Amino acid sequence: MSWWRYKEYVSVAQRRAKAARKVKSLEKTGRKTSPVVISGSRIAATYWGRAWCDHLESYSDYSNRLPRGRSYVRNGSVVDLQIKPGQVTALVSGSDIYTIEIEITPLAAADWKRIKASCAGRIGSLVELLHGKLADDVMQVVAHREQGLFPKSREIHMQCSCPDGAYLCKHLAAVLYGVGARLDTQPELLFVLRKVDHLELIDAAGEAAVVKPSRTGKKTIAAGELADVFGIELDQGATAADPAPARRNRTSRKPAATEQPLVTKQPAKAKPARKKKAAARPANRAKPTAAKGRTKKRAAQ
Repeated sequence: MSWWRYKEYVSVAQRRAKAARKVKSLEKTGRKTSPVVISGSRIAATYWGRAWCDHLESYSDYSNRLPRGRSYVRNGSVVDLQIKPGQVTALVSGSDIYTIEIEITPLAAADWKRIKASCAGRIGSLVELLHGKLADDVMQVVAHREQGLFPKSREIHMQCSCPDGAYLCKHLAAVLYGVGARLDTQPELLFVLRKVDHLELIDAAGEAAVVKPSRTGKKTIAAGELADVFGIELDQGATAADPAPARRNRTSRKPAATEQPLVTKQPAKAKPARKKKAAARPANRAKPTAAKGRTKKRAAQ
């Protein structure tokens, strides 16, 4: 007679009820849980989530355990999932509540430098990066199996508190798929997990893509592109790229009504006295000697 036997089968409904009780007890202690909730048949729907899952499935040593993990994550068995720099911790409901710890090796500095150089000038904004709206050649760089952002199988170190002695049990597989589901809503956590700053990709792209020459010949950044890069709103009415208004000609400037120029009255100059003109002698005035002679002649007659 053997002392070893399988544990009693626990249905999905029983696992969910056990998970709910565990979450409730954790919340009483003040711990905030973040369960993985899958809506629909697909575990991940966005670029980063699908790329993570595809990367996991590319390793043959995971192939025999991943299917059980998919069913576990779909039925809500991942009670809590926390992603931190270089670490993933989780609680998975099975025959019992099991504790998961996964350590991820940080991305090598040389690989990160190469990725930034390859993406320089190819990523337009932070929104494009997080939404996965990238060119095909950029996607090939970031999702490269050996030199991309995703960890290689030898860089993933896992531990589960379940009695299964396999390197990758179904609980660990469920958590790995849960990471892909979480990247659907929080893609920046991939960069957190690999201990790199995703904004450095934007900085490298911005130096070549968003710098435009202005009319004055100086390099400036367009306001719309600056808002997309840093996720802020700018006042479009006044930006650094707008040219300064031309100066008005000072000679044509008219003083305002409230700015009357000061005028000092000058003393009036005395007008020069006019010279009296001599009275003009009438031209037809007869000489008096001739008139007197005629008068004497009339008297003698």
